[in-house]
Amino acid sequence: MKRIMTIICTATLLFSMGACAQNKTEKQQNTHTMKKTLVTYFSATGNTRAAAERLAKELNADLFEIAPEVPYTDADLNWRDKNSRSTIEMRDKSSRPAIAGKCDNIADYDTVWIGFPVWWYTAPTIVNTFIEAHDLSGKVLNVFATSGGSDVKDSYNDLKKAYPQYTWGESRLMN
Repeated sequence: MKRIMTIICTATLLFSMGACAQNKTEKQQNTHTMKKTLVTYFSATGNTRAAAERLAKELNADLFEIAPEVPYTDADLNWRDKNSRSTIEMRDKSSRPAIAGKCDNIADYDTVWIGFPVWWYTAPTIVNTFIEAHDLSGKVLNVFATSGGSDVKDSYNDLKKAYPQYTWGESRLMN
């Protein structure tokens, strides 16, 4: 009888230890797979902001606006004027318009969506300012854009080419 009780106790103990170990492993896996997503965007007229808000809701993501230190005026955005701020910035590929602030908790995110209006068939140079101001290593970067007629593919490919050190995911045109 003593022998049977010893076997039962040992079996119960081993089973309990195994269940605890499995529970711990499941918790570690769940914590590891819980990913946070950030939708960040530059919006000159509000169209991209609206798209960013829709995307953030769809993805249950946080939002961060890439705000220019000096806001753009209607005259700045006049693409027909060769001397407008946006035209000058887009002509100079090294232009990096100052942003009003950084995303201080960027390290908390595994996936970052970067949104912008397509300017001159690519991303506005302020997007480069954002990318260069943040450590995006180890994150998946996705792109979304708004446009009156251009596709997002050239913008996406330009960013991938400019920042090959990062992992690039998908791209979306959101009109």
